[in-house]
Amino acid sequence: MRIFLLSLFATAVVFSSARAQTPAPIVVQAMTPAPSKQTAVVAGVTTPATQTTLKALQAMKATNDEILAQQKATLEKLDEMEKAANEIRIYTKRG
Repeated sequence: MRIFLLSLFATAVVFSSARAQTPAPIVVQAMTPAPSKQTAVVAGVTTPATQTTLKALQAMKATNDEILAQQKATLEKLDEMEKAANEIRIYTKRG
């Protein structure tokens, strides 16, 4: 029985050390080609669309800022209400 367990342990050590020595694969990214003149022309054509998108995003940001300001005000009111409620609980326990 001891010989079987010893040989099983030795086999496990051999396999684990063999797995640990295999190197990890190296991944090399492909080189991208340089932009051509056609790409520059396409970028010039989409400029109005880009400006429209930028304006839309700026409008969304302004709307989000307003919503965040409202939420901040609401949270401050809720904090004040919670403090008042805690004070009321303290005073009712005393009296």
